[in-house]
Order: sequence, then C-alpha cells, then structure tokens
Amino acid sequence: MEGGGGVRRAVRERPGTSLVLRALEVVDRVGNKLPHPFWLFVILGALVVLASWPLAALGVSAVSPADGERIAVRSLVSGEGVRMMLGDLIDNFVNFPPLGLIVVVMLGVAVADKTGLLPAMMRGALSRVPPRLVTFAVALTSMFGQVASDAAFVVIIPLAMVAFRAVGRSPVIGAVVGYVSVGGASSIGLVITGSDAVFAGVTTSAAHTIDPGYAVTPVSNYYFSAVSSVILAISITVVTELVVARRVAAMNRAEPELTDVEELPDMTLSAGEKTGVRRAMIAAAAFLAGVVLAVLPSGSPLRGDGGSIVDSPLMDNVAVVLMLFFLVIGVVYGATTGTITAPGDVPELMARGLRELVPVLVLFFAASQFLGYFKWTNIGQVIAIGGADLLRSLGASPVLIFVGAIVLVSVLNLLLTSGSAMWALVAPVLVPMLMLLDIQPETTQALFRVADAPTNSLTPMSPYFVIALGFIRRYRPSAGVGTLMSLVLPLALVNLCVWTLLFLAWYGLGLPLGPGVPIR
Repeated sequence: MEGGGGVRRAVRERPGTSLVLRALEVVDRVGNKLPHPFWLFVILGALVVLASWPLAALGVSAVSPADGERIAVRSLVSGEGVRMMLGDLIDNFVNFPPLGLIVVVMLGVAVADKTGLLPAMMRGALSRVPPRLVTFAVALTSMFGQVASDAAFVVIIPLAMVAFRAVGRSPVIGAVVGYVSVGGASSIGLVITGSDAVFAGVTTSAAHTIDPGYAVTPVSNYYFSAVSSVILAISITVVTELVVARRVAAMNRAEPELTDVEELPDMTLSAGEKTGVRRAMIAAAAFLAGVVLAVLPSGSPLRGDGGSIVDSPLMDNVAVVLMLFFLVIGVVYGATTGTITAPGDVPELMARGLRELVPVLVLFFAASQFLGYFKWTNIGQVIAIGGADLLRSLGASPVLIFVGAIVLVSVLNLLLTSGSAMWALVAPVLVPMLMLLDIQPETTQALFRVADAPTNSLTPMSPYFVIALGFIRRYRPSAGVGTLMSLVLPLALVNLCVWTLLFLAWYGLGLPLGPGVPIR
C-alpha cells in the first residue's frame, strides 16, 4: 500500500481536480497538522485550566434556571483547583461513564468475534446475494458488522468486494459501499453495539450538569437507529446505482481495472461453520426467550417500580445483558467449530478482545480529565446557560437549532473522526444547553449520530480511509485520495441530507427514539 503522502501528491498533480476535491485536500492537510486525539484532549484540558483563571477573576457566572442560584466559574489555578486535579485524577478516569460500559460489552463481543462467529455470520449473509440486491445487502450487512467495532473495516471491505465480484460487478464499488456503510453510517443498526454503550455513558455524564439523577441507556435510540439503518441502506443503494457505479464505469473505460490480482477471501462457509452459526442462532433465540420469561412476572426483580420494564434494572443494565448474549452465542459457536476447546480459552479470547481496546482506554483517560476539569470549573454550565438564553432570545426554533448543530458537528468531524472522542468533546455543552431548551438528552444524542457519521468516510483524517484506499488500489493502482473522495462524496452528502430529513420527520411526528423514550 502506498503511503498517504505519495497518494496525495499524485492527486494534486492530476489535472481537472474539482474545486470540492481541492477543498477536501485542504482539510486533509490542515487535519494532518492536528495532534492525536489524546493530545488534543490534553491541550483542551490545559486550555480549561488557563481559561478558568481570568473567568473566575472576572466573576463570570450564570443563573441556574433550575433553582435560581448563581453559578460562578471556579479557577483551577488555585489551591483548591490543584488539589482537585491531583486528588480526582483517578476518580475522573475510573468513574468515566463509558469506561465500564464498553469494557463489559466487549468482554462478550470479543468471544463472539475471536471465535469467528461474527465474521462467519457476515460471510454467510453475503455469500448468496442475488445481483439485483447485492448493494442493499452489503450496505445493511455492513451496518450489522459494526458489532465488531473497528475490526469491521478490515473484515467487511474485502467481503463486500468479493460479493460484488461474485455477481460480475466491479469490486471497487463493493469496497466503497462496504467502507461507507461501516464508517459513514456508524453507531446505528438492528443490533445494539459497544458504541451505543459509550454514547449513553457520555450523554448521561453531560446530562448530570443539569439533572444529577438523569440516566441514558444504550437502547435509548434503538428505534431511531434501527429504522435509520434501513433508510440509509436504501439511500446508499440508490446513490451507488445512479452515481457511484456510473463513475466507476467511466473510470474503467479510461483505465480498465486489473483482473490478475491476489484472490480476495473466500466467503463460502464450511460445514462446521454452518453448523456453528446454526447452533449459535438457536442459543441466541433461547437466551432472548429466557430474558423475556424472566421479565414476564409482575414481581420480577428485573422490573422497576410499579412493574415498569422501561425504567427498570433490565434497561439500566442492558450492557450486562449484551455481554452475556454475545458470550453465550460465541461460546456455543466456538465449542462447535473447535475454536474453543477448553474453559481456559474463553478468558483468553476476552483478553485478546480487550487488548484491541487499549487505544480507546488511553483516549478515555485524557478525555475523562478534560471533562472533569470542565465540570468542576462550571465553564460548561455557564456556556450552556448562556447559549440557551441566546437561542431563546433569538426565538430559534428546534428545527433551526437541529440543523445548525448538524452542520457544526459535520464540519468538525472532518478533523476529529473518532465518534466517541467527538461526542466527549461536544456533549458537555450541547446536551445541557438543549436540556435548558426542553430538548432531552436522548434527542440530542440522536442528533449527534446524524451529524457525526456521514462525513466520517469522507475525510482522509480517518485511518480507515487509507485502509479502504489500499483495498481499491489492488484493482486500480492509480487510485489516490481524490479517487476515493470522488466516490464517497455523493454518498456522504446524500446520506447526511436523507438522515437529517428522517430525524426532522421523526421529531415532527413525535415518534419514540427507543423503549419508553419520547423524542420530546
């Protein structure tokens, strides 16, 4: 795979590069000058420390609409502030809401992934797709593949290429569809994933600025996410057939794709894998039936006050249920196929999965300190109250606020492509500010999903952009950053517009975002 710098130089030398692609190259160059997200949060934390000093000295404050008390900015450049930064460092990290959620969920997902169950299910879903449905099937299956977290990119993209080649179509189109469906529609699907747990944790932490007792669960956006996955799969299909496929065909007329290349992975499931998947699905059905039976009795300990299912220990601890679900089906598959031969294999598989989480945990450490400083200084509350007052005085409608937030986050996302890092950055201001405008945290979280995902696949700042480009260059060695951008751009823009319209329609109709979660 050619390095990113060489590819970009080739694109800049190519005549006829569009104005849009040139603008994106500027984003690429500017974005590459940004520090790693870890250092970005360290810098932001330092800025909070420095900003808190003059703000506190000037007596900057705001009146809380909840109790009428005045909230003043507190300085970290003080004895009390220094004691907080030292004394709360461990607590900030350990009590960072997404930390425990993502670790617990990934304990189960790791077993399902490392035994080979998740890749086998994706291969099985794409192995016998009719030609007319291949684009839609790849798009929808790719969204399911997000259960495997970042590993989905290296699994789905080559499988999508195989699926397209199997029906006589360009594998380049398959690579683009797989890449956009995983990265450009991230954090949604028919199955709850670790991302849902992370988002819920960050949202809960941000909501505590206004309401210390507020809790957001990983299923709070499930209805909206499930419908969004189908709508975006349709959107990706239409744009691919009308625009991307024609663009690739024109490229092939000018420069035919290579055909004598290394074979891509075979999607055919062995007899043992088929048996394993079948038994895993039986185990999944039995597990879900067991959960339902456990919840049915009115006096079930899994129910909440008054027999509530929505506000209950089951929903509050859905991350644990997810962990157990993936653990059970992963163990059944592994025992069937031989990837698990002894009880000791299970914790080893868990450890292998958690090792892949290490970069995320390091990022969480820096993000948790930034959020701890932001909360202790009261800067977030003052900004949120001031922003809400400004929007209220301007008479801004919810629709205008939503569109403005979507545009802002989409632009920022070109530079900071990590969804969890971006949400950790904007949630402390956006969530409480909109809460003061009677827009609940779950709605703001759904709004962020819409704004964050589509431009993920567009920017070269994403490490997976280079991965997708590497797969494409196997068939088109001359492909560069501009090539992939030109193929992804129509999908990203249409997905952003379609998803925004879906969100606004959802809000206008007052449909619930998830179990027991009204949108307003």
